Amino acid sequence: MRPALQTRLRRAAAPLLFLLLCVLGAIAAQITPEFILRELLARFARNALLVLSLLIPILAGLGLNFGIVIGAMAGQVAAILVTTWGVGGIAGFALACAVAVPVAVALGILTGLLFNRARGREMVTGLIAGFFANGVYQLVFLFALGSLIPFHVHELLLPQGYGLRNTIDLTGIQYAVDDLVRVQVPLEGQLVRVPVATFLVIGVFCGLSLLFQRTKLGQELRAMGQDAHVAATAGIDVDRNRVIAVVISTLLAALGQLLFLQNLGTLNTYSSHEQVGMFAIAALLVSGATVSRASVGQALLGTLLFHTLFVVSPLAGKALLGDAQIGEYFRVFVAYAVITVALALHAWQQAHHERAAQRG
Repeated sequence: MRPALQTRLRRAAAPLLFLLLCVLGAIAAQITPEFILRELLARFARNALLVLSLLIPILAGLGLNFGIVIGAMAGQVAAILVTTWGVGGIAGFALACAVAVPVAVALGILTGLLFNRARGREMVTGLIAGFFANGVYQLVFLFALGSLIPFHVHELLLPQGYGLRNTIDLTGIQYAVDDLVRVQVPLEGQLVRVPVATFLVIGVFCGLSLLFQRTKLGQELRAMGQDAHVAATAGIDVDRNRVIAVVISTLLAALGQLLFLQNLGTLNTYSSHEQVGMFAIAALLVSGATVSRASVGQALLGTLLFHTLFVVSPLAGKALLGDAQIGEYFRVFVAYAVITVALALHAWQQAHHERAAQRG
């Protein structure tokens, strides 16, 4: 078998396996294609931009940016502020984006500087930085708001008079982007919203990502991803470009979380952001992407496959074992399993290259 064909088959193994799992699960639960399509219309629109936010750091050689949870928190801060101010509709969503951008950029710069100090350990550093940022977020919104920080919207506070409620209603900005172009299609006897404007936004960011990779900065990031030492020798400011890559990723994650929240319509104040990084990374990896190589097409394919499994697995678990929770456990297991395998393969490949370099 030709080496090129072997490489293609290896890259296709993960998406084909997930496709097979989705098909078998749908058959076992007797799920109709219309039901899957109805669910995927919303899920894909919610999550695609979050998965796309992972691409630039991979291009720059930073690996999987577990720190996108920090960007998600920036988006949530903006959503909370806009809800507090009572600004709704597309104006409220635009204001939330305007608030999220400087917050995400500032946090992205700090995260990028941290990654420069932890060169070679960016993935675990991003994971720990996310935990730290989550602790600060919880401290501010669970304790400081209403006690140390003045806050006068009492209906959003917990009964003790400080700390935000666990769930915040975002009806003001719900479907703000989804309903810019109102399209509904009949599926299984129901009229289902098609978020055309959200798909257009995602398409724009896909196009911008492809164009960015052809710019001078994009080519510099690609060179850094291939060999940072050679890139530095060629005169590329590696440290600065690494920070820029993290800032772009954090910013896209903030905007992606806002798209997610406007589609969902509610904010779980202390948990909506917690699994953002894990699920986005798992969605990217199931497409055949790796820690060092990923494309826009793989991001979109992975989002479709991963969230198809999200739709199918609880129903398949209930049909096969009488308990939908089994399906929930299975999809969480799959999410962590694909990340573990990807990181293990990355470590093995790094060790192999280091041994080859020593022999050379």
